[in-house]
Order: sequence, then C-alpha cells, then structure tokens
Amino acid sequence: MTTVDPRPEAVVPEKQHQTLQQKLASKLGSSWVLLFLIVLVAVFTVLRPSQFASSYNLSTLAIDAAVLLVLAVGQTYVIITAGIDLSVGSVLVFSSVVGAKVMLALSGSDGSTYGTTDGSWGVIAIGLLASVAAGTIFGLINGFLIARARIPALIVTLGTMGIALGAAQIITNGQDVRAVPELLITHIGTGAVAGIPVLVVIAVLVAAIAGAVLAFTRFGTWTYAVGSSSEAARRSGVPLRAQIIKVYAISGALAGLAGMMSVARFSTTTIGGHTADNLATISAVVLGGTSLFGGIGSIVGTIIGVFIPIVLLNGFVILGIPPFWQTVAMGAVLILAVYVDQIKRRNRNLS
Repeated sequence: MTTVDPRPEAVVPEKQHQTLQQKLASKLGSSWVLLFLIVLVAVFTVLRPSQFASSYNLSTLAIDAAVLLVLAVGQTYVIITAGIDLSVGSVLVFSSVVGAKVMLALSGSDGSTYGTTDGSWGVIAIGLLASVAAGTIFGLINGFLIARARIPALIVTLGTMGIALGAAQIITNGQDVRAVPELLITHIGTGAVAGIPVLVVIAVLVAAIAGAVLAFTRFGTWTYAVGSSSEAARRSGVPLRAQIIKVYAISGALAGLAGMMSVARFSTTTIGGHTADNLATISAVVLGGTSLFGGIGSIVGTIIGVFIPIVLLNGFVILGIPPFWQTVAMGAVLILAVYVDQIKRRNRNLS
C-alpha cells in the first residue's frame, strides 16, 4: 500500500509567509509614502498650525522642493538603470560657481557687491548655458567611466563628488560668489507666474518633460530595459553603453540647471550648502518607489518622495528640533523604503 509523503506539507508555512509578504508589499508599496507624507503634514499642522500651514511657509516648502526635485529627476533616471549618482550635490555647487563666474565676468563687476550686478538676459542665458555645460561634462565623465571603463558607479561618483566640490573651492578660494545679476534674482529667484514661484514652474516643467520621456519615448523604454536586465537589453539592440552615458549626462545637466536655480534663489553660490543633497535625492527617489535594483520607477513617485525630506526639515525647524535629527529620521525612513523595495523584488522573482 502506498502512503502519502508528508514532507510537502512542511512547505505550507513558507508559502503562507511569502503570501503575507506579498500582501504587505501590495498594501504599502505604492501608497505608504504618500500616506507618510500626509501624516507628516498633519502632525506639523496640528503642532504649529499658525506657522506650518501658513501660506508663506507652504510657498517656502514648494520653493525648497523645486531645486531638490530637479536634482532628483536626474537621479531617477540613473537609479532606474540600476546605477547611482553620489556626485549630484557637488556637481550642483561646481556648476553654480562656473555659471556665476561667467555672469560676473560678462557683467564687468569686480564681485565686491552682493547681488547688484547689471547683467542682461543675454548674460544670464550664457551663465545658464555654462552651468548646464559644466554639469553635463561631469555627467559624461561619470557615464564614460561607468560604461566604458566599467568602474562601479558608487566608486566613480564618489570620486567625482570630491573632485567637483574641490574644484569649486579652488576656483573661488573657498568663498562664495556673491554678486549675481539683479534680473536673475528678481525675475527667477523671487519672481512668480500667475502667483506660482518661477522656480516651482521650472521644476514642474522639468518633471513633466522627464516623465513624458520615460513613459512615451524609445529613450525611456531603453532606460527601463537597461535597469531590468542589461544583458537582455544588449541582445535586444539597446546601445547599452551609450544609454548609460546619456543617462548620467542628463543627471549632470540637471545638476547644472539646479545650480543656477540655487544661485537665483539665494543671490549667491552656496558652496557649503549642498553636502547632503546626494542622500536627499537618493532618499526621495527610493521613497517614491524607484527600485535601487533598477528597471522600476516613475517621476510622479519622485515628486512625492521629494517632499518628505523637505517637510521633515521644515517641520523640525519650526518645532525647534535640531536639524541633524532630520538626517536621522531620513535614514530610518530610507531603510524602511529599501526594505519594502526588497520585499517587492523578492515577490516579483517568486511570481
């Protein structure tokens, strides 16, 4: 007489455990970040309603998020390809210095005054081009070393992070460039279109274009393909190395644009003010649902993710909590985001 082997029954708890993970991922994976953001806003609003929920503070939050969003859009492209760019903050600083120096030279100022040069729109345009070009060059260097020399992205961008910041300090002797065209400050830095800050309009346009490219163009399809499986992408005819180089170039170019936005807002370069931008952008992108393993991500998610570090820092300042606690909180949330991402990835592999 045959008997039924009881051993298969032993795998039932494991299957049940996997199902629980799948339920957790499906419930939290797409909406938990938005819920977390809503809770943050609600908590700070209840604790300091007259300060946090004021129209001035909400406008400040949007402007603060604008520069970070432009940086994070480039980081989204990079992470979708399973890469990472630790240099974005330093490239922003270097690019802003280049752009400010170019505008300073063209306006004929000696740089001794604060925000009072008489540069025209032509001067501003050339400064912007110089800033974006400087960022693009660093992006191309990153992409070439990663795609052609096959050096890990972590090492390459860690190196260029130091190079870009060091170069900015060498050019300026460690002193910020404090004289920039008044037109840049009044029309871009503090200007508004239909009541919406110009910096916010720029960030929204960048995000909209980047999102459309990812969703509706061959370039976007190839970007996802590289992150999903580089070998499969290569066999499908995707120019793998060229695509990686282009993606890092985009990240660098957007860092250059963000650099000029920062100059417009603060009326000066901020050499020491962007040291945590790499962590902030990576956190925003991952919190927004882009997988560190590549192949998955969206600009919409990044937009939501960007507001978490911005709201945390703003709320902590209003509550009088030392700002370094924001970094602690962001680190904890980032770990949770990566954990959820790992669960989703494991479930995809099992399905």
